[in-house]
Amino acid sequence: MATNIGMMDSAYFVGRSEILAWINSTLQLNLSKVEEACSGAVHCQLMDAAHPGMVPMHKVNFDAKNEYEMIQNYKVLQDVFNKLKITKHIEVSKLVKGRPLDNLEFMQWMKRYCDSVNGGALHSYNPSERREASKGGKEVTKKAAPSQSSTKSSTAAPKAQSTHNARRNEVSSVNLANQSQKAPRPTSSGGPAYDEKITELKLSVDSLEKERDFYFGKLRDIEILCQSPEIEHLLVVEAIKKILYATDDDASVMAEAQAMLSSQQKEAEPLSPIAEISEEKSSSETQKRKNIVNFDVDAASFTTLSPRQRISDVSDVHCSGSPLMI
Repeated sequence: MATNIGMMDSAYFVGRSEILAWINSTLQLNLSKVEEACSGAVHCQLMDAAHPGMVPMHKVNFDAKNEYEMIQNYKVLQDVFNKLKITKHIEVSKLVKGRPLDNLEFMQWMKRYCDSVNGGALHSYNPSERREASKGGKEVTKKAAPSQSSTKSSTAAPKAQSTHNARRNEVSSVNLANQSQKAPRPTSSGGPAYDEKITELKLSVDSLEKERDFYFGKLRDIEILCQSPEIEHLLVVEAIKKILYATDDDASVMAEAQAMLSSQQKEAEPLSPIAEISEEKSSSETQKRKNIVNFDVDAASFTTLSPRQRISDVSDVHCSGSPLMI
């Protein structure tokens, strides 16, 4: 199963329209944006569709508006992941903020995983019935029902009208056949050159989207690396994060990041060899000066002794049995 999918996997190159069509058809919903599923309730029901009965739908809240309510849904999803031994990390703090890229990336992974389970077969799964046990599930089903009925009626109306037109055309088919042979067939609105230009533009758009997703994957890898506990406290990592999380295209962000690194370099600069030598010389000269001062003080103290003190010193030496005294 696709529990761990690399950033360059084909699953992350699936477009938003395909993701939305998959969600709406699987769960009978009417989402217009991928980030509308940021509450986590849709993810829980997708796992319930892939593994029927595995998700406690009565704990899922489709009416979650606040972050603490959304977090409860993601706790349910995490419990399901743990039961199924899925090691996919859920970045709840980013998903609940409704960021389009984060929600698209996680939903792309969900589609890849659900497709890998039993080939994507749902085994007659009834999403509306399963949602009824959830908080706000009935309201979501009611909101999605008019859009689905209008879609069905819009598809059924052309069929009925085409059948009626076919019956009416059968009456005058003989007369129209002769006229259609004489009249020239209308050409396309733009001709072959127009169709070729459209195809070229579509290929260009696809190429640009793949290139965008490629570099987004690289930036995502760098972000994950910078969040590692071993290096996230480093100043160079902080400078990289400052550039990654910049909200506008401002050249000052790069200058601030460079200033952070240059300040660290100045603080870490060691003393130059010349400064070290000068410090050693100054310390040695200071020691010499102390020795000279001590010697001078001793000599001065000896000369200032009185004759009586000198005689007492000599007598002390004689009494001590010095070999120099006879």
